[in-house]
Amino acid sequence: MDPDGFTKDRTMLLQLAIGDAYGAGFEYAADRIVRERNSGKAYIRHPRHAIEPGRYTDDTQMSLAIAEALVEGDPWTRESLAERYVAVFKRDPREGYASRFYDFLQDVNDGAEFLERIRPDSAKSGAAMRAAPIGVLAATGEVIRRAELQARITHDTPGGAASAVAAALCTHYFVHRHGAKAGLADFLADYVRGPWAAPWSGKVGALGMDSVHAAVWALRTHTSLRELLRACIAYTGDVDTVATIALAAGACSDEIEQDLPASLYQGLENGRYGRDYLNALDARLMALAAA
Repeated sequence: MDPDGFTKDRTMLLQLAIGDAYGAGFEYAADRIVRERNSGKAYIRHPRHAIEPGRYTDDTQMSLAIAEALVEGDPWTRESLAERYVAVFKRDPREGYASRFYDFLQDVNDGAEFLERIRPDSAKSGAAMRAAPIGVLAATGEVIRRAELQARITHDTPGGAASAVAAALCTHYFVHRHGAKAGLADFLADYVRGPWAAPWSGKVGALGMDSVHAAVWALRTHTSLRELLRACIAYTGDVDTVATIALAAGACSDEIEQDLPASLYQGLENGRYGRDYLNALDARLMALAAA
């Protein structure tokens, strides 16, 4: 594919948001609901949450902060990124965040206050879920540096940082054609210590390393984007994050059929920062891969 093909044929944010919004209906839902309703065709309302079907959550919103910082050429500093995190939330507050972090974002006024008050001691998946857009950068070392820096703002732990680097490297591997899908685990192992070659089965917990591990296994074992999505949900547990990470990478793979049904594209929210906004930002983001 010529460089222009990245902007014509490759997207990431749109599929990432679909994975997030679809998964939001199943996050920590009962196994029965997953078995009966995980069709890969339609969004559902979560049995306990008020999020409307087709509406994305914090996974996508924080990925937008990263993508916007990249396309606008922001300084890649703690201060600048923290300002983005606060700004994207304040312009469009939405459910899906952990309750304490949601309250924190409501309470802080800007990036400086964010950095002053944040306690970055978590190993959960918040830094990994937003890291996928960084993978468009051409230099692997730069992907690693930027993924780790953004992670340590909120998740300054070995697992928090490593999971973010691995998530960014998944998209990087496919966008820049580092090898066949079967080689993804070995590629990750060259840069991030983790169980990347091991199969994943069972419920996905809150740790970032678990979410990425589950996503990597799903990517390695499926050749259709719709089946990839259904496989991520079938794990049960924190499935919206797994689907976010996996679909961002899978959307960039030549070996994965891009067969998400039209119903998922059409059913995705399309307000000010919805489907059309994601599509336009996708074009700018993927252009960085060809630059």
